[in-house]
Amino acid sequence: VQLQASGGGVVQPGGSLRLSCVASAFRYSSFAMSWFRQAPGSEREFVAASAVQNMREYYDDSVKDRFTISRDKAKATVNLQMNSLRPEDTAVYYCAAGRPIISSIRTLSGYGYWGQGTLVTVSS
Repeated sequence: VQLQASGGGVVQPGGSLRLSCVASAFRYSSFAMSWFRQAPGSEREFVAASAVQNMREYYDDSVKDRFTISRDKAKATVNLQMNSLRPEDTAVYYCAAGRPIISSIRTLSGYGYWGQGTLVTVSS
């Protein structure tokens, strides 16, 4: 299983970025795909998930209505469109793949595969 994340960078508050994660060497369509983030000195936390059991998306309250997770099945890619970015969104963003039950879709333990991370910095 390989996950390759990209798209991070430096953006001003209120700006937008689009992260992408390319999945390879596994049945992408059978796995939940998610994004987590880790700010300096903080624990890794859930951002958004695309479930396969019910084809729904899940978001942390801090990003709801600003971030959108989506899949491009033809490219085996999961994207995270981030709008109205805030300084507190600054973190390393990780994509993850796994088969969590719905009640665990927001937890680290629900995912067995992780990408290398891409840094997002929101600063003026």
